[in-house]
Amino acid sequence: MIDRPLLAVALVGAAGATLALSELRWFRRVALSERLRPYSPGAASSRAQQLSVGSFAEVIGPLATWIGRTVSTTLRIDDDVATRLERIQSPVDPTGFRVRQLAYAVLAGLAGAGITIVLAPPAVVGVLLVLGAPVLAFLVPEQQLTAASSRWQRQVFLELPVVAEQLGMLLSAGYSLGSAISRLAERGKGACGQDLRRVRARIRYGSTEVAALREWSDLVRVDAVDRLVSVLALNQEAGDLGRLISEEARSIRRDSQRELVETIEKRAQLVWIPVTVAALVPGTLFLVVPFLEAMRLFTAP
Repeated sequence: MIDRPLLAVALVGAAGATLALSELRWFRRVALSERLRPYSPGAASSRAQQLSVGSFAEVIGPLATWIGRTVSTTLRIDDDVATRLERIQSPVDPTGFRVRQLAYAVLAGLAGAGITIVLAPPAVVGVLLVLGAPVLAFLVPEQQLTAASSRWQRQVFLELPVVAEQLGMLLSAGYSLGSAISRLAERGKGACGQDLRRVRARIRYGSTEVAALREWSDLVRVDAVDRLVSVLALNQEAGDLGRLISEEARSIRRDSQRELVETIEKRAQLVWIPVTVAALVPGTLFLVVPFLEAMRLFTAP
């Protein structure tokens, strides 16, 4: 007798293998008319979609996007996936990221179902494998993206004092704001350097310096960047912008030093936790033993 769950898993695996192999040219033979269609005059730009990973992603993309948005709202993540991907300058588009998440969840669910069918574990373990594995596979990329976005923001904050000081020196030396940004973008290699290269590209596409900087500020969402951009927005009004930027750089550096001192103090407090535990446990034992002995004496007949 054929095992129905095993047959269902085999059918789903065959469909997945077909989708994967459809991307290989030796497996998917395109008709000659379809290959010549893009080069014919007046040909339509679209043609019938065949079964492939691309067509599957287009169909499943809205569902994956909705599931990811629901999960982000449930976890109370402030930034959407498009903002986080753009912040870390990832080449992956939001729909592709969500489809990949959903694919990982489906594969994890199939793997959990297969393990449950083959090994026949207890009911609780089977439920965890079938339901918990897809949830975990879906949440791991989300957590990795959030962590990468937080690291990028932290890196920008740590690099910003040096970048602000260099901007102040270049402006004091007679550079214009656009020239100073272009020079720092060419020489910078960190997170701020990559962001400034994007700002420079926006300026070359026709945006003003202040508008491009405000786009960077809105994207990175770091308070120090907001304050620096507010000072740079006075480029056409202030006569001594270099001095103002230098003062802002010192303010950012003081904020960084303050956070460093707080981190050192917190770690110093954590040192006392094992010391306290090591002191309390023996003391508690010394108190418990006489107490138990006294209770035994009072309750003895």
